[in-house]
Amino acid sequence: MATTIGSTVLGYPRIGPNRELKRALERYWASRGSEAELRETARSLRADTWRTLREAGLDSVPDSFSFYDHVLDTAVTFGAVPQRYADLGLNPLDTYFAMARGTDSVPPLEMTKWFDTNYHYLVPEIGPDTRFSVADRAVVERFHEALELGVRTRPVLVGPVTLLLLSKPDPDAPEGFSPLDSVDKLVLAYAELLRELRRAGVDWVQLDEPAFAADRTRRELDALRDTYHALGSIGDRPKLFVPGYFGDLGDALGILASAPIEAVGVDFVAGDSRVDDLSALTGLRDKTLVAGLVDGRNVWRTDLDRALTTAATLLGMAGDVAVGTSCSLLHVPYDVAVETHLDAQVRTWLSFARQKVDEVVVLGRALREGRDELEGELVAARRAVADRNGADRVRDESVRRRLAELRPQDARRADYAVRQHEQQEQLRLPALPTTTIGSFPQTTEVRKTRAALRAGEIEHSEYVGRMRGEIERVVRLQEELGLDVLVHGEPERNDMVQYFAEHLAGFVSTEHGWVQSYGSRCVRPPILFGDVSRPEPISVEWSAYAQSLTDRPVKGMLTGPVTILAWSFVRDDQPLADTARQVALALRDEVRDLEAAGLRIIQVDEPALRELLPLRAWQHKEYLDWAPEAFRLATSGVRESTQVHTHLCYSEFGDVIDAIVALDADVTSIEAARSRMEVLADLDTVGFARGIGPGVYDIHSPRVPDEDEIVALLRAALDAVPARRLWANPDCGLKTRGYGEVEPALRNLVNAAARVRNTLR
Repeated sequence: MATTIGSTVLGYPRIGPNRELKRALERYWASRGSEAELRETARSLRADTWRTLREAGLDSVPDSFSFYDHVLDTAVTFGAVPQRYADLGLNPLDTYFAMARGTDSVPPLEMTKWFDTNYHYLVPEIGPDTRFSVADRAVVERFHEALELGVRTRPVLVGPVTLLLLSKPDPDAPEGFSPLDSVDKLVLAYAELLRELRRAGVDWVQLDEPAFAADRTRRELDALRDTYHALGSIGDRPKLFVPGYFGDLGDALGILASAPIEAVGVDFVAGDSRVDDLSALTGLRDKTLVAGLVDGRNVWRTDLDRALTTAATLLGMAGDVAVGTSCSLLHVPYDVAVETHLDAQVRTWLSFARQKVDEVVVLGRALREGRDELEGELVAARRAVADRNGADRVRDESVRRRLAELRPQDARRADYAVRQHEQQEQLRLPALPTTTIGSFPQTTEVRKTRAALRAGEIEHSEYVGRMRGEIERVVRLQEELGLDVLVHGEPERNDMVQYFAEHLAGFVSTEHGWVQSYGSRCVRPPILFGDVSRPEPISVEWSAYAQSLTDRPVKGMLTGPVTILAWSFVRDDQPLADTARQVALALRDEVRDLEAAGLRIIQVDEPALRELLPLRAWQHKEYLDWAPEAFRLATSGVRESTQVHTHLCYSEFGDVIDAIVALDADVTSIEAARSRMEVLADLDTVGFARGIGPGVYDIHSPRVPDEDEIVALLRAALDAVPARRLWANPDCGLKTRGYGEVEPALRNLVNAAARVRNTLR
């Protein structure tokens, strides 16, 4: 058995360098590919990953593969499959996908954000009758698969306490039941799997406990202590590596240091992990401390000198010190080496997953062998960091002057009552107005047109003509469906953040920098490296054209400053609040131009508002001050008669409910279909008194809700929201769906709203 874990990473991207798994999944779901073909693609990707990590020089290679989501994987491993999915009678893989995506008859599990990242996980459902066991042995099978390739991997699972803390009670659970009530039963199943893994020859198992980077109760901390005392006391098991990440572990670090386990992982990049605090943890002196010194969430090259200094201070505080990433590399792209068209200077400042593995290896070797043996690598990193810190292009003095001249009134509008009256007079909308969130399905033809423009195969004038044709088609469809407030469908946009980043100074975009968001859904986060401004209008041409086609109001659609930051790789050389205000000022110019072009409704989406909320409560106030202010700064330059909308999704809104109020939007649309309107109770508790559009159609599933289902959701919403303030809309944009699903779903939405509206007369 390997006695030390050595240099390692906590996980690696799994969608494929060229999104091979994404394509195989979507072929399988569309019945164009077999299960055998899907599994072969997955096997090939895993083999490439394991070999890459071993050949790079890592001492321990993680197996962090997933077909869809690692939280769902862990729940399925231990048999936490709700009965409604088991009753479908599907094979194991299709049951797994039913939980993730739903079927025609059964909705999927709820989905929400993985802590403060843009990754989405499926929320397990646990009840008092959930029977835990080793129900799926994929993790054991993958270990044998790697052994056949000559690689001894380290299985990675979500730790039992974090799994339960991320779960929700199943629908039939009695009032007062908490998934954490089942911790003892779940630990027995983990113990069974650990024994089986050891019999298979596994040396190390990684059990992730990131939930403890957030505030936790005494009961939750006690559950962590009892869990790892129990698992660590198992006689014949692999060595246990328990990392916490995304911030300071607080009291949980002392608990893990005292537990009978072999290695603890600490994130020295995020949060406030204080080196000095570790010296008092005597329990670390017989353990390996895996120091997360390489940032697993951002793309800037590591300051290797600084990281080595930190690592050196840790020596003597633990039985062994190893170098690792701060968290899984799931959150960054594969390889910056393939970005041959990226700005040459900015490219030298970057480190993607493959480069971060090399950084870990260099740091590990330097820690063991000394700096002299690796002076070449250290010098190269030193020069790149110095070049970035000194680059003139990072600063724009005109942007900084504008920021310094801001006044408090620049982020305020008139009272909502005044605005509401003027907007009603102008818009004349019915009760329960219907609309969509913004995007419509992006057809193959639309994507080909954008690609042809990029490749220089068509002139810009032809591109404009084709896009206008698509916008007109979408506008006419919405008129035919009977929607009250229309959108232009966003055919020109590749992504709601990347599109704007490509038109703002201070950003660069990649060609191949794909990152998994959920399942087969991937995004290419832009890279924000310098001061931000808007050289020229971005969306005005398209929105104004759509409005010219119809007498019904068309919404101008923008992405908000907080979401642009959350879904980009952001500079780390100034306070995030200052960067947010720069983005807000650029958007403020766009909002004013949309209004001047005749748009009477402007939507500025902030789906990531909850996502950036710090995990520790003591850090909340500062964020909850500047984030809503940035939104208001972007939207407060228009007349009172212009209706400002925003959209939020996949959030636990209770944590940011005051911030939602502080946005001061006239209408807020929110994700609510999967949670069956649960979020409205949070809004009710703070007396939310603005327009609200709780989603009645879950667009992240291919199923089409029928009229009766939408009617039931709208009636449930009316229990919490007066009809004069209630809107009917989908949960999110329709970009990822097909017209075969969208048209009947929207027709049902419009008809359901009309049925409910008729009962109000």
